[in-house]
Amino acid sequence: MPTPLAQKIKSIIRLNGPLSVTDYFSLCLADPEHGYYRIREPFGRSGDFVTAPEISQLFGEMIGIFLVNAWERHGSPAPVILAEIGPGRGTMMADILRVIERVSPGLYELCAVHLIETSERLQKVQSQTLVEHKPKISWHTSFDTLPPGFLLLVANELFDAVPIRQFVKTPQGFRERLVGLDAEDHLTFVPGIATIDPDLLPVPAQSVPPGTVFEVAPARDAVMAALCQRIASHDGTALIIDYGHMATGFGDTLQAIRDHTYDPPLANPGLADLTSHVDFEQLARRAKAEGLKVNGLAHQGDFLLALGIAERAGALGSGKDLETQEEIRTAVERLAGSGEGRMGELFKVLAVSHPDIGIAPFQK
Repeated sequence: MPTPLAQKIKSIIRLNGPLSVTDYFSLCLADPEHGYYRIREPFGRSGDFVTAPEISQLFGEMIGIFLVNAWERHGSPAPVILAEIGPGRGTMMADILRVIERVSPGLYELCAVHLIETSERLQKVQSQTLVEHKPKISWHTSFDTLPPGFLLLVANELFDAVPIRQFVKTPQGFRERLVGLDAEDHLTFVPGIATIDPDLLPVPAQSVPPGTVFEVAPARDAVMAALCQRIASHDGTALIIDYGHMATGFGDTLQAIRDHTYDPPLANPGLADLTSHVDFEQLARRAKAEGLKVNGLAHQGDFLLALGIAERAGALGSGKDLETQEEIRTAVERLAGSGEGRMGELFKVLAVSHPDIGIAPFQK
């Protein structure tokens, strides 16, 4: 049985023709009636996926350590805007603030916390999670309304939810990939007419076989440009964490997640989370173009281990029962373990700053 959003999308296609992947992506996540973030609870074991902060407090604690170091390397400026875009249930920010309060009381006193969240429901959840820090916290529905000042910014699993465009290699060259209807009235991918500038391709088009997909993300580039321009104007550091690839390349990474398993991207619009892998090379290129220093790009596992997650896990498990110690060990393995398909390898971490400073663990 087609979902209500699938019925709506089919009606749009019948009326106007096939949709771009960008428009399909946007409708799946943000349709005001049937969009995924309107009708589903995505986070946690009862939702569709578990994010790193929900796996263990250790993740947010390591981010807190990084931010303290970044603030000190910037010369301990005041005041400080500490911002997170897409804070989920507020779990990571709670862990960040607990660490900052413990290891850098001066930063804790100086910082004002600003959460960029478009969902009123999640704002209420975040308010409950962060009740101990409530006097410090403000909410925004747009990044543009952040107050001026030195900025420490965190974005965990933000860019993967920003829509992409796809182009597919056909006998006529690369053509934009669209979502249309097949003979049985099912959603299907079809090639369109629009082409792509060959200079954007990582290698010449003639060297890849038909059916090869190439993804571009103008909307992600625009978000990154806005973040970088803000930091360039007021100084600060941004830490971006997401799953994706280090270098621009070919491949179809559009995927849907439902009940913690992969779902065909066109199967259940509105009921599954739709994402794609982030091109970190392009994010770094944009940062450099906006005049920022790329402090480092690393696998999440290497980043967390260099910040001391293993040592912190040992301290956290000290004196605890064997079951608790095993839970902590398993969490570290999930967050930092290497190997294909594991979070420590699949997720990447990008740090960008202005002015030109070095921040551990990327630079000592």
